[in-house]
Amino acid sequence: MVLEGTARALLRRLAAEQAEARVPSLVAAIVRGGEIAWFGARGRVGGEPPTRDTQYRIGSITKTLVATAVMRLRDEGRLDLLDPLDKHVPGTPLGDVTVAQLLSHSGGLTAESPGQWWERTPGVPVGDLVAALGPESARHRPGRRYHYSNLGFALLGELVARKRSAPWDEVVREEILEPLGMRDTTPRPRAPHATGYAVHPWADALLPEPENDHGAMAPAGQMWSTAADLARWAAFIGGDTGEVLRPATVAEMREPAVVEDGDTWTRGYGLGLQLARHIGPGGPRRLAGHTGSMPGFLATVWADPADGVAVLWMANTTSGVRNLDTALLDILAEHEPPLPAEWSPSPVDEDLLALTGPWYWGPTPYVLRVLPQRGLSLTPVNGQGRASRFTARTDGTWVGLDGYYAGETLRVVRSPGGVTHLDLNTFIFTREPYDPAAPVPGGVDPAGWR
Repeated sequence: MVLEGTARALLRRLAAEQAEARVPSLVAAIVRGGEIAWFGARGRVGGEPPTRDTQYRIGSITKTLVATAVMRLRDEGRLDLLDPLDKHVPGTPLGDVTVAQLLSHSGGLTAESPGQWWERTPGVPVGDLVAALGPESARHRPGRRYHYSNLGFALLGELVARKRSAPWDEVVREEILEPLGMRDTTPRPRAPHATGYAVHPWADALLPEPENDHGAMAPAGQMWSTAADLARWAAFIGGDTGEVLRPATVAEMREPAVVEDGDTWTRGYGLGLQLARHIGPGGPRRLAGHTGSMPGFLATVWADPADGVAVLWMANTTSGVRNLDTALLDILAEHEPPLPAEWSPSPVDEDLLALTGPWYWGPTPYVLRVLPQRGLSLTPVNGQGRASRFTARTDGTWVGLDGYYAGETLRVVRSPGGVTHLDLNTFIFTREPYDPAAPVPGGVDPAGWR
């Protein structure tokens, strides 16, 4: 739970948003340690305050569920992310667009489906959707740029259905929702649920928005959920994956595949997850999750895996709520800044302890440190340059986890006299700058330094 003063500040911000944006009802929650630490609600649903169990439509947060089903297929070896879609959904005239490109919205497809405005009309069968596709369905060369595509996720839902020989939503329910205890997340509403409204821009009047089964486009935004269920999903995105996916796979989904604004990106996309960078009172945050909108509904869920905290909110309005998620996270950080993890010593094998300290890549000094579970980090002494962490392999080598050397192999090279050098994907690191005793490519001047 949060402190009383924190709860009051969070509720104050929620109440201001509901009143100023004129939202019929609005719920929000802070998730910490995998549990709801604070829940707030304003407005009415059916004449009563909404609760943690009131359903709202979550729109494109549905895409994160579909992406998880796809990644399960990948982990089982039933597809490769580099496979063209046509390998698994034959007959789609989309060229060589890959599964990974569809997951990251970099496949170049049009944003919406052919025909009528799909969000406001009953859906069509998938056969009709595929038959309506053509050369005009591509807007950009695959892999060239980020271009959000609801159509792409409709096709991923069909991929899941064909690989599992079952409707995509049944696959999601059986493989993801039920194992995580998310039994109130459904493709159609159940009571109690909010009604979707549009709020008149110049009067306090409501217009009920349509709600349909969207057929082939349903994987792009069909699902309904509750604050309680969405809190569990926030924990999943943060790494508490249960038996649904390996934490490493979810971490892979959180890696930026494309970004919206170049080197200083603040918004991007991984594999089925939206990404954001935010700087607030608690310092920089790197968030993963998704936003959602359908006629009459808005929703957002963001997780900060590094801090073990998440935020979510849902509203039954077509538009109006802005920046509530980061505002609530900022209030939490200001009132209850997280404590640094408590340091404690850990056992270190003597062979690793002997490797610690300075190493040189040519004349450039680096320092090697030991991490838990026989991990290593290699960083430039001046803090500028190629820094990476490494995890141990069973064959006595290490593999890079991040930075320039991600995926590359680090070997400790020994001779009868001891360790001579480190070989990092052909780069040689020595105990002295250009140590003549080590096999430095190109050799070392016999006259030495002068």
